[in-house]
Formats: sequence, C-alpha cells, structure tokens
Amino acid sequence: MPTVLALDVSLSMCRPVKGETALEEYSRKNLAIHGLSSLIDQFSKLEFTSLIVFSYLWEQLVPFTRDVDTVKTALNTVGDYSKTCLEPFLTGISGLVVEEFGGTTSVQVILVTDGSTGVGTGSLSSLIDLWTQSNEGDSTVKCPLPFAFKGKLIIVCIANPTAPEMKKSIPLYEKLIELNGDGELFIPDGPLSMTVVQDMFKKIAEKYYTPYTGLLTCGHLECNITLYPSPEPFNKESEFVSVHTTVSEKLEICGFMDLQDIASPPTVSRHLVLPVTNKQKQNSAESSGEKGKEDEDETEDGKQPSFTVLLHGSLKVEGMVAVTRVAENWFGILYSWADSKKKSSLMLSLFEPGADSVSWLGNLNYLAPITDFSEPPYGDDDNRTPFPVRPKEKRSYAQSCVVWIKAAGLQADLQKVIRHARKLPDKQQQFYKELNRVRKAALSFGFNELLEAMAGMLERECTMLPGTAHPDAALQLTHAATKLRSDDAKQASQLIMPLRTNFSQDDG
Repeated sequence: MPTVLALDVSLSMCRPVKGETALEEYSRKNLAIHGLSSLIDQFSKLEFTSLIVFSYLWEQLVPFTRDVDTVKTALNTVGDYSKTCLEPFLTGISGLVVEEFGGTTSVQVILVTDGSTGVGTGSLSSLIDLWTQSNEGDSTVKCPLPFAFKGKLIIVCIANPTAPEMKKSIPLYEKLIELNGDGELFIPDGPLSMTVVQDMFKKIAEKYYTPYTGLLTCGHLECNITLYPSPEPFNKESEFVSVHTTVSEKLEICGFMDLQDIASPPTVSRHLVLPVTNKQKQNSAESSGEKGKEDEDETEDGKQPSFTVLLHGSLKVEGMVAVTRVAENWFGILYSWADSKKKSSLMLSLFEPGADSVSWLGNLNYLAPITDFSEPPYGDDDNRTPFPVRPKEKRSYAQSCVVWIKAAGLQADLQKVIRHARKLPDKQQQFYKELNRVRKAALSFGFNELLEAMAGMLERECTMLPGTAHPDAALQLTHAATKLRSDDAKQASQLIMPLRTNFSQDDG
C-alpha cells in the first residue's frame, strides 16, 4: 500500500550520538536517514512512496513514486530547519493523500522524530489539549486526526528509551495514535546506534511490509503466488456478531461464472496477483539456509510455464471470473482487469466474509453448475438467470456515473461538451446528451454555479465560430446557453432539448 515517509528535520534532530566506537559520532538525523534507507530496501517495486520533511512547516520533497532510488537520493539532501511542530504536517497530509488516491485507499504514514515534543505554544502537549477541547464541543479548534483517508500512523522515535524526555513524550505520541484510531509507536530496544536503529526499522518492515505468498489451486493445477498489496486481516464489530479473519495461505478456485452474472459486487479490497518466480524462491531458500537446484535457477523466468498466465488468458478471452475461497467462509473473485487498452493483469477482489456477501448469488457454498440440475430450476424459460434473488434493475454501483473527485475529472467532462459543440450540427445529439449529463451531475452535487459557467463557456464558443461554420451551430449554442440560465435547468427531471430550426441536418 502507499507509504508516506515523514522525517523531522528540526534542530533537535542534529544532536550528536556516540557511535559503537569512540571515534564514531552521528546525529539523530543520520540515524533516521540510515533507518529509512534500510526500510526502503524492503519495499516492493510496486510500492508508491512519498517523502515529506517537516519542522515548523512541512514540504513534500518527493511525490508518490515507485522509484525508490529517487527517495533515497532525496533523503541524503535534507537540510536542518527550526523547531518541531506536528500540526501543519498532520493537517496537510490528509489533503495530499486524498488528492492522489482518494479517501478509500489505505496509506501508511511513518513519522520519524527524535521524541522532542516542543515547548510552549505549538508544542504537542498544548495541541493535544486544544484538540481535546474540540472534541468536547469547542468548534473553534479542529483536530487533524483521524486522517481523511484510511491510514495507520506509525511513529518512530530516534531516542534512548531511558532518556528523561521519553517519559513525557511516550504518552503524547500514544494519544496521537489514539486520536487517529490506528497505528503503533516504535522505540529502540537499547542505546542509540546504527545497529539498534536498523533493527527497529526491520521490525516495521516485517510487520507491515512482508509480502503475502500463498498457493493458488484449481483441481490438480497449482501455482505459488504473491498478492500486492498484502491483504490485511478483516475485523468488524457489530451488535450481534464479531468477525475476525485473515486470508489463508491456500487459495482454492471453486468454480467459474460469467462476468455478467457476477456484475459489480461490493468488495472490501483488490489485489494484484503475481506468480512467484524461481529467483524469488531461491532468495527465500537462501534466507532460510536452504539451497535450490542449480539447473532450475538457470531457467529464465519468462520461459517458465505458469498457471496464473493460463488462468488470466482464459478468463480474459471467455469473459468469466473464478470464484475463489480465500479462507473459511470467505470468498473472492479472480478476473482480468485492464488499466489500459494494451495491458491487463490478473486481479483478486475480496468480498466481505460470509457466504451471503453477494445478495443476488445467494449462498456461495451452494453454487453448482446448472448441468447438475435434472431440470431447469425455472422451467423451460432458458433466458432467465439461474440466480433467484438478483433484481432486474441495475444496481447503482453497476451504472456509469459522474465522479468529480479531482479537478481533472470535471475538466475532462467539460472538454467533452466543448468538443461536441465545435462539431455542431453534426454532433447535435451527442452535444445535448453530454450537456444534460453534466448538468444533472452538477445539480446532484449542489454545484449550481457550474450551470452559469457552462452558459458563459458556450457563449464564448459561439463568438469564436469561424465564418464557414453552419448557421445552425450558433443557434444551438445560444439556445443551450439560454436554457442553462433558465429556471427549468435547475429541475433534474427536465431535459434541455435541441432547438427546432429550418436548417437541414445530416443526423437530424
């Protein structure tokens, strides 16, 4: 999952620390950089990482990237600034992550500091007191925690655990984690040194960045796979039941279904499925003291047969999904997903635990081929779906809807209207279709100001029409702009219809 590395670059991080020998001396910032570098080495190549430095203000040195070398290079160029203040960083990080990934993506925030919480106004203790007041009803103070996204706050202290300042700092950092709702505090196991700090970051990597490896089976076929990002344990508390489960090491394909039957089911997470190569097996074997066969190691990874490649190609060509059991009473689907027109990948989407997680399929444990029935379950009507509770109307999440999470989405929809407007009257039907689609979306979001902006945009296009343009183009643009300013345009049930003219149209 994406990771934000936040490094404290206040002056207190420059305090010296004696090394393991009398001649060695490091600053706390050097130890932090060394620990972060060792942590980055454990990251997957698919990991998005961003580097942020903060003191009284904060700055994003490296935007989210998969190039870990860029992050490591930037770590070695950070400077020293003023005092420590966490409020600006905690406030700004939410907007940064939501703009990049939205509010549903899980993000790890690793905050590395020296345990100094500051003094006076702006110190961590005074800020927590203010945030506590805001929770008690004081609307003048707003707490930046919990984050506006799903994320863990991992605080790493580069300080001696027996230092007097830590007795004051530890409760404050634990309060920060409590305000966020999820996270953990890491403290060195002994006096500060390169080895101790590296071991601390190694624990973080083992706990939060260990890749998932398992066995995917389908009858007699099987393949060792890894999932990215690694699936997290599912924990859910309700009034009558408590669910705590994890994905098992064996994923079993139970059967196959048409893509149209599964439609767009509700899921809790999505993971990229990758086969484990011989090189990865060799590395794991060497780390455990075992030796692989040399002739197998010499085989090129690209020429090795893989069940996942066969499965991906079959699902893509046939337009099907593979229903997969990932744990006891927990299911998901394997399918081909394309992030572009030329590249597709094998993905695993996990449902909520339970056999009835997809309502129109019924109990997943009871699914069977229709050939197992002695007679059609619904008589001789072969056109009916074999799933009894699937509604005829489309679900809201199965329909294409307008989503304006980022400014680029709104800009793309407006540009589409403009493209059709410049091709009037040939694209008259498409122009009014897109115009009404954007207008309804603006009304549903309460964004009524967009109607006036679109009217002005169309009037501007009308004045910029070339002399060779069809006369009907100016009439339609003026008509659409006038309708957008009318009271009827604010009624979602009303449609803006084309203006009837005496001009002949090729598509009219």
